[in-house]
Amino acid sequence: MLKVNDNAPEFCIPNQDEVEICLRDLIGKWIVLYFYPKDNTPGCTNEACDFTAQNEHFEDLNALILGVSPDSPKSHKKFIDNKNLEITLLSDEDKKVCEKYGVWQLKKFMGREFMGVVRTTFIIDPKGKIAEIFENVNVRKTKSVKGEKIQILHATEVREALIKLQEKGE
Repeated sequence: MLKVNDNAPEFCIPNQDEVEICLRDLIGKWIVLYFYPKDNTPGCTNEACDFTAQNEHFEDLNALILGVSPDSPKSHKKFIDNKNLEITLLSDEDKKVCEKYGVWQLKKFMGREFMGVVRTTFIIDPKGKIAEIFENVNVRKTKSVKGEKIQILHATEVREALIKLQEKGE
């Protein structure tokens, strides 16, 4: 399993426009690399829309958001068009990148076991090292604060972690 300070595993996979995106070409930027199970499903749609809504804030932090799933580039393109997403989605159809990052795992749902993507987000620093890992992500958590329920977005948690990492000089 990958840990903070490990070198982020290299990848070269196509985006929604079938343009190959390689990690080595992104050195010098902060990368938010989030893995999700499937395009156009409720949790994945919320996550992609939340990252899109905050994309400008991430850009201000010199960070690029990349979503990865086993869906095809064509599926990603349709997802982006349908939901007006402003982030890049990468296609890992053979699941090799998911395996390198340790997110392709045995899952259980309604008494059935199957292999799938465990929702995970990595923040990769400009030198290509893993700076933060969010495992088993809950896209929108509800928390009780002084008797009032508030919703915490995963995208906000990631942005706040990125700010702290940059302040620390990570």
